[in-house]
Amino acid sequence: MFPQKLNDPRAFQIAKAMLEGFNLHYRIFREASAAAKQRFERADWHGQQRAQRERIEFYDLRVDEAVAALEQAFKTSALPMEIWQQVKLHFIGLLIDHHQPELAETFFNSVCTRILHHGYFHNDFIFVRPAVSTEYIENEEPAAKPTYRAYYPTRQNLAETLQRVITNFQLEVEFEDLTRDAGRVLAAVQKELGDFRWRTNFQIQVLSSLFYRNKGAYLVGKIINGFDETPFALPILHGAKGRLYIDAALFGEDDLLMLFSFARAYFMVDMEVPSAYVQFLRSMMPRKPRGEIYSAIGLQKHGKNLFYRDFLYHLRHSSDKLRIAPGIKGMVMLVFDLPSYPFVFKLIKDFFPPQKDTSRELIQSKYLLVKQHDRVGRMADTLEYSNVAFPRQRFEEELIAELRHFCPSLIEEKGDYLVLRHVYIERRMVPLNIYLQEANPAQMEHAVIEYGNAIKDLVAANIFPGDMLWKNFGVTRHGKVVFYDYDEIEYLTDCNFRRVPEPRTEEEEMSGEVWYRVGPRDIFPETFGPFLLGHPGVRELFMRHHADLLDAGFWQSHKASILAGHVHDVFPYDEHKRFNSTQGDPVGNSALMDATRHLDLPVQ
Repeated sequence: MFPQKLNDPRAFQIAKAMLEGFNLHYRIFREASAAAKQRFERADWHGQQRAQRERIEFYDLRVDEAVAALEQAFKTSALPMEIWQQVKLHFIGLLIDHHQPELAETFFNSVCTRILHHGYFHNDFIFVRPAVSTEYIENEEPAAKPTYRAYYPTRQNLAETLQRVITNFQLEVEFEDLTRDAGRVLAAVQKELGDFRWRTNFQIQVLSSLFYRNKGAYLVGKIINGFDETPFALPILHGAKGRLYIDAALFGEDDLLMLFSFARAYFMVDMEVPSAYVQFLRSMMPRKPRGEIYSAIGLQKHGKNLFYRDFLYHLRHSSDKLRIAPGIKGMVMLVFDLPSYPFVFKLIKDFFPPQKDTSRELIQSKYLLVKQHDRVGRMADTLEYSNVAFPRQRFEEELIAELRHFCPSLIEEKGDYLVLRHVYIERRMVPLNIYLQEANPAQMEHAVIEYGNAIKDLVAANIFPGDMLWKNFGVTRHGKVVFYDYDEIEYLTDCNFRRVPEPRTEEEEMSGEVWYRVGPRDIFPETFGPFLLGHPGVRELFMRHHADLLDAGFWQSHKASILAGHVHDVFPYDEHKRFNSTQGDPVGNSALMDATRHLDLPVQ
């Protein structure tokens, strides 16, 4: 119940200080995102990756600063609850005409729950539901960029219009041949649209900021013709001589879903009104939840907030029970799911079998590494929550018993609720080992090829997955194979890839034990076979497509390339979609080349 009067002057000052804390956060966030343009123009790939990594930490730093400042100024942890109710009402009033009200509400929640230590309670002091609408927000300042630009070409000047669309971004690097690239895009548009009737409202709408990630800049928009809308994206890359070129034309929701996949790093994009960008992107990808779109554009804390709201809504409108997830049980994580919801919940166990020399802190550091690293479409993003309350009656008893046995330090039973003190949430996929058991020959070959490609894409991103068993990979609804078991991952450059030494004596040759010295990070790729290739059909396919993964030389050459400073391309679209696949660096996806071919290239 909210108070009838706003009668405590401290409440307004606290609300004002909290909003100032958020405004500082978003200003720094935007500055980092806007600087991506300069890094792209300079081909500063290491700087781009570093900025992507550091930006993820901004939010928690600003929340910590706000909590400390409020405690020092107002002793907020000791304030009565009625003052917090007034703080929320004042905060709502301050959000009128704000350009990021939904993000500010999430920031308020983070600060408030950190102070009150009530992270799992739904109460009057936080925004369980949004209080301020984000519909039709626009920056009305005269010099401000609109959310998107609209172009109205004729049949005769469509190619020229496409050039103008690109030059309006004012990149400070020349294109190799923009006329050529516009012609290629025009041909792709004509192929995509086919023999269509040109409507009077034919237009091209393009978001006003480019989307930067790793070595690419992406122009994102849609073609509107009558009632038909065709989403598209144009990847812009650096060529061999430092000039730019358009690498492909991506069309339709499926291509955009791959580009904005949960298994890729977050974009850096400069947005004054993020909700307007999300609304535009959602019109292109209606199947993608808003929370995932917010995360994809770097606003993952609000994405988490929206995910939790969606999950609570689903719980309210479903009746099935949380259960132990199907598949082989993990030694490190306890995994459960809700059959009607496409995500899995993962808790770090309190104890591990002897062969797992690890700790909770080490496992959490691995998950943080994945969060901050380029996931290259091959590692699932995770949502991390603390103190989450689930209705006790929605758990199967078998799952409750498992939680009590393996994770007693992470659960708290409070009346009708079971509180999880720390949990990771990931998109559910079909475990690859289960997929292979049920696959027909064509599906099996596709899965084995994808499995090898996934490992090679991880190699290009300087990641050694560690445990490469099939059960640690999943198949997405698009048929992509994605890695999701992170407790043994390492940077490739931290590993020592060796060949098994030749035995020196007959006793060594006949020994059933390892007779040679093995360091803590020594890896022997030729020994992978017995663990991975027990199925004759899988073995034949693997050796046909990916035998190089069993050769230490493959791993050594890629390690050398990365240590030499080379940053590989890993394209978020299929090779056949590229206009000219001989341009740029073809390493990545299904085309990882011998890295020694890059060792003579200058370090970028």
